[in-house]
Amino acid sequence: MADPDSKHFPSFRSGLPSMVDKTVVITGTTSGTGQVAARTVAELGAKVVVLNRASDRSRTSFEGLSADCPDSELHQVECDLQSFDSVRTAASQVKELCSEGIDVLCNNAGVMALADIATVDGFDIQMQTNHFSHFLLTGELMPLLERAAEGNGDARVVNHSSVARLSPSKKLQAKFLSKQGGQLGGDGSRLQNAMFRGPRWLRYNQSKLANAAFTAALHVKLQEANSNVRALVAHPGLSNTHLQKTSVKEGAMGSLLTGMIMRFSQSAEDGAMGILSCMCLPNAQSGQFYGPGSGAAAIKGKAEPFDLEPFYDNADTRRLLWEESEGAIASEFAV
Repeated sequence: MADPDSKHFPSFRSGLPSMVDKTVVITGTTSGTGQVAARTVAELGAKVVVLNRASDRSRTSFEGLSADCPDSELHQVECDLQSFDSVRTAASQVKELCSEGIDVLCNNAGVMALADIATVDGFDIQMQTNHFSHFLLTGELMPLLERAAEGNGDARVVNHSSVARLSPSKKLQAKFLSKQGGQLGGDGSRLQNAMFRGPRWLRYNQSKLANAAFTAALHVKLQEANSNVRALVAHPGLSNTHLQKTSVKEGAMGSLLTGMIMRFSQSAEDGAMGILSCMCLPNAQSGQFYGPGSGAAAIKGKAEPFDLEPFYDNADTRRLLWEESEGAIASEFAV
């Protein structure tokens, strides 16, 4: 699965504004869209704090980022999104590093189609990694986002969803937000996984729905509070990243069919245009969704804004998302 050429990123990158005097915190930067986003905002002059689980890969990627951006202020903080304790520890370190405030928090990290196992906190590994831990991190760092917004008139929370939010379900279900990790349908048959169906993919779908619903709920709460913090979300289309390689290795994707499908993918750089639009573009507004289109066929192309969708942007889903998420992290997230 060689990375395809970047068709749109070079011209997109040339139009991005300076990020000098901005502080950006981003999760999941060892590869893929997160790596592209971290490098890009660092090149644009931002102070960048990357949050990754400790590994040889995270150390190597940070060394590469430092080599590529020798004049940038860069910091690395260990953060395991499969542990709430680790997230809280990481948030404390970020608070020390970013006392001036945070202009952008990009909740980029994610896992895809993993086995039906529980985290140390008892939740589904996909839901905790992709949503709950980012919900917790955002709540912990909201005072610093507000500080930057008060001083600069703008700060942003950027979440990363997926085309997978559309299928196999468009309804966020409470059981996937509950403490039932390891009891949410099992791993599915080999045929189901080869065809991107079954319980692994439903759990992934629910976590990506949660990313979008979190954005919708946070946007409403920020608007009600007359806050200058913006809540945005993006999706990368079908982007050729480490996610697919991991899912094939885990048995969640058939290698032959995956190889055929990925011929139609776009590069990680092109896939990163959505989150970078949310992070950097002055005209990106709270409550917007950026990606190469809103439908199931939106797998590649320029990132464009569209409205949040009613199947998760509704009062019942926003309330379910917020209440279950506060229950999961056992603390209130006050805006």
